[in-house]
Amino acid sequence: MLIDIIAGARPNFMKIAPIIRALQARAAAGGPLRYRLVHTGQHYDARLSGDFFAQLGIPDPDVNLEVGSGTQAEQTAAIMTRYERLLLDAPAALCLVVGDVTSTMACAIAAQKLTIPVAHVEGGIRSGDWTMPEEINRRVTDAITNWFFTTSVFANANLHQAGVSDEQIFFVGNTMIDTLLANLERLRPPAFWDELALQPGGYFVLTLHRPANVDTVQGLARLLAAIGAGTRGLPVIFPVHPRTAKTLQALADLPSGLHLVEAQPYLEFNYLVRHAKAVITDSGGITEETTVMGVPCMTLRDSTERPETVSIGTNALIGTDPAQLAPALERLFAGQWQPGSIPELWDGHTGERIVAALEKLMADR
Repeated sequence: MLIDIIAGARPNFMKIAPIIRALQARAAAGGPLRYRLVHTGQHYDARLSGDFFAQLGIPDPDVNLEVGSGTQAEQTAAIMTRYERLLLDAPAALCLVVGDVTSTMACAIAAQKLTIPVAHVEGGIRSGDWTMPEEINRRVTDAITNWFFTTSVFANANLHQAGVSDEQIFFVGNTMIDTLLANLERLRPPAFWDELALQPGGYFVLTLHRPANVDTVQGLARLLAAIGAGTRGLPVIFPVHPRTAKTLQALADLPSGLHLVEAQPYLEFNYLVRHAKAVITDSGGITEETTVMGVPCMTLRDSTERPETVSIGTNALIGTDPAQLAPALERLFAGQWQPGSIPELWDGHTGERIVAALEKLMADR
């Protein structure tokens, strides 16, 4: 029985790796499910995609839709058109989508219109921020999903509130954490580690890509100035997102301790995170990894779709006002940051639980 696994962007690769590993193990033991890995090409940086696939042991995609760049609508349309053609030529029994990128929503729609059921890994997460494209993707996908694999009790509650039945919800944990735990001992320093004389606990990691933080020169300049002032001269390692790079080019001055580097492969980036004094970010997924690694994290957003990283973990919502960074950094340097703990079922076995549930679901059809 064939399952399509959809991957379109770098965050997806980390989430599908444990599922593929569990499917391969079950197939070797005589399990009934087979998979077809469909890369939509939404993120098409060959170097970074290749790094992620190689480092995480993900096999080459069976199909690459090669949609490339474009507006949100152009990418959505191209993914739907090309995935529909694939399904018409060679149908699957199930479409498994992960996360909240455009590929997630587009493939879910195409599959459902051909009466192919959809399962959503990371179903039910909500930020409540409708200005985020990801929030639209989540809500549309969940509106047409048959089965939901959830990461937290918060996601379960969101789905219940939307009228989803218990029979459709499988609380399995977090595949991102499966990948992290499987690779902790393989993490390795990036090439610039020695060149910058970095020391564990002696630097910050910064990531920024949300429009509210990076789309205006003045806003980004204020934010970087606040970071430079509050980090007390420690190096700030800043892997630059393509969206952010465009605005950075227009900035005349940058804080002296800020080090701009290329986006890093998985093993190198998480090595940086694991050994940082703290992470400053506007990402969601990174807050999950910092929580498990026990690294203080400051999120430059007003809301988060991963509230467990705040209520249970090491993450704090700072907001988008640069003035709020100073008191947060003061707490950090004073040793007053919340220690955090690990959310339920973030134990490295989520992929296995997903595959076990899929085998039962597909056998019952």
